[in-house]
Amino acid sequence: MNAQKLINHKKASRVRRTRAKIAGTAARPRLAVFRSNVGIYAQLIDDAGRKTIAAASSREVAKKGMTKTDAARLVGENIAKKAVAAKVSAAVFDRRSYAYHGRVKAVAEGARSGGLKF
Repeated sequence: MNAQKLINHKKASRVRRTRAKIAGTAARPRLAVFRSNVGIYAQLIDDAGRKTIAAASSREVAKKGMTKTDAARLVGENIAKKAVAAKVSAAVFDRRSYAYHGRVKAVAEGARSGGLKF
């Protein structure tokens, strides 16, 4: 198996393992976090209705000179504001295969401080 196929296989199996356990509904959507080397992204997803309710990224909120962790906290606060505007007060946190540490933890704490419960 070449390197690219191995990487794609690992990503697919990682998503399958997590999504088998976590699902969002209209009343309590899934707060999915994606972390890349450059930015961090968060989405509120209603899996039952197959809709994205709200989305936020570090590309929207990050300023020059800001650390990635500070930007991640702002992403969490931003997604919480959008959730409150969409009349969502609770969510299920989907960290995927990322450890609850660093930027992923900062998104969660930012969302909690913005008024989202999970």
